[in-house]
Amino acid sequence: MFPLRDTQPSYSKPVVTVFLIVINILVFLFEFSLDDYTRNAFIFQYGLVPAHFAVANIFTSMFLHAGWLHVLGNMWFLWIFGDNVEDILGHGKFLLFYLACGTVAGLAQVLMDPASRVPMVGASGAIAGVLGAYMVKFPRSRIVTLFVLIIFITRVDIPAWIYLFYWFVIQLSGSFESTGISQGGTAFAAHVGGFVAGIALIFLLGTRPIYSRREDLHW
Repeated sequence: MFPLRDTQPSYSKPVVTVFLIVINILVFLFEFSLDDYTRNAFIFQYGLVPAHFAVANIFTSMFLHAGWLHVLGNMWFLWIFGDNVEDILGHGKFLLFYLACGTVAGLAQVLMDPASRVPMVGASGAIAGVLGAYMVKFPRSRIVTLFVLIIFITRVDIPAWIYLFYWFVIQLSGSFESTGISQGGTAFAAHVGGFVAGIALIFLLGTRPIYSRREDLHW
């Protein structure tokens, strides 16, 4: 199931969301310009390697990606869901929220497999936090989804809470089946940690007063 768009309107410009997307793309283009040896060295230096843990690498690893599908998939999810979470938090709080979720995600992955020498890279842990916040704040939004089953292709509208809860269950299942990074290269523990952090932080940080008024009118 691949999300095409959501139906939740945003009432402000997603300045930080766009900024994060641009930075991630630019960093990946720099990675792509390197030869294989230099690229691997770059990833090992700035990726999050649990066995060689460094606090700074929690942050640098959020802006590295392993390939085109990795970076484009992450940025697509951030584009769909990030604008609404930024809208209700405000630009400054959203940036803090994003980095905090990514930090929790990275620490969760380290705790899951502290001896791993495989570098973890990608924005998916931070974006998982965005998904968690979106699920609790916009549960009745609809996610327009491309559904593919062998040769059967259709488009369906799925309630956000169902789509995102299903996504979380898949990540949780993957984290139980694998210590650390799975054979498919997915950091499931980071996704779970980021998602839970997003749910907690959206309440702790609080939403903008204008959003609270819209909520009151909606209810």
